[in-house]
Amino acid sequence: MHPPAETVGRGGATDEEFDTWRALQRATDKKRADIIADIVGHPLGAPTVEELDYMNPPLSSDAIRRHLNTLEDAGVVRVREFEPGERLRDFPYQFFELTDNARDLFDQNGLFPEDAWRRQYEAVEKTTRIRDVETMPRPDA
Repeated sequence: MHPPAETVGRGGATDEEFDTWRALQRATDKKRADIIADIVGHPLGAPTVEELDYMNPPLSSDAIRRHLNTLEDAGVVRVREFEPGERLRDFPYQFFELTDNARDLFDQNGLFPEDAWRRQYEAVEKTTRIRDVETMPRPDA
């Protein structure tokens, strides 16, 4: 048996139900935890599948998408994307970020501290393409 679902969130968070137990179960899988760490460590907090693929060479982009879908279903990540008319040619249009509920849950439990993961992310040598994608604008939330 697991604890009841509860609403956790900052300021303008919605009242939608967030199951903390389910979120922690999904987030503590090794591969998903690595993906979350890369989301947290990303300079803009919203990497693309291309960036996550670069940072996680043992995983295929399809595997990363499956893990992101699992995390999205659990309310841990959300997708931000450019509308079709705003997309840049040859650049990704979908970006993945932590939800406010997940960030609050992780902070309460000492998981995925931003400073540590930002330093780790920055220490990785990146190609020109990844640097370009990393610094491209993200859609407004």
